[in-house]
Amino acid sequence: MKRPIFAIRWLAASLALTLLAGCATPGAAPDGEREPDQWEAQQERLESLDTWTLIGKAGLRTAQESTSANLDWSQHPHYYRMLISGPFGSGRNLLEGREGRFSLTNAEGRFEAATPEALMQQQLGWSLPVSSLADWIRGLPADHSSYRLDHDERGFPQQLEQDGWQIVYRDWTQVESLWLPRRLVMEYDDLRVTLVVTEWRPVVDD
Repeated sequence: MKRPIFAIRWLAASLALTLLAGCATPGAAPDGEREPDQWEAQQERLESLDTWTLIGKAGLRTAQESTSANLDWSQHPHYYRMLISGPFGSGRNLLEGREGRFSLTNAEGRFEAATPEALMQQQLGWSLPVSSLADWIRGLPADHSSYRLDHDERGFPQQLEQDGWQIVYRDWTQVESLWLPRRLVMEYDDLRVTLVVTEWRPVVDD
């Protein structure tokens, strides 16, 4: 099995784009502002969060190279759109998923596959567990496989191990009264991806 390096490149590639004018950018909140009971108190709202826009930047490091890229990610209940731009994708790559159908569009054309992982493996030579990212980016384990999750002294996720990946949560930000990851490090074998969210725009039900 090939290591999922592009997926990480792809993740990293989409995180530094600027959102539309008028959008508020959340700043990193000091750890001292997080309270021990807040993570547990927001669990139901966090698990039901299925719509957001995320802007950020990802850094990729392997034994052979170190680079970064930008990501613009729009997530909806039955559709997601990830625009990757920068060195990882050699331009612009648009990954879309809708009700079991997945496509990747770039300067070479539009391609489809049965899963987003297979699509990236076929067209880009690498794969990333895209199906798990929507959970990991919220600080949650994916529900399709076993995992190990450790918490910090305030009860927030600190380290998650799942599907061969190790995800370490380094920083948090509060948006729409929800605490969400702002900086996380993902590792798989010798691949290390640092993801920094510069803007979270969750659509939260009252």
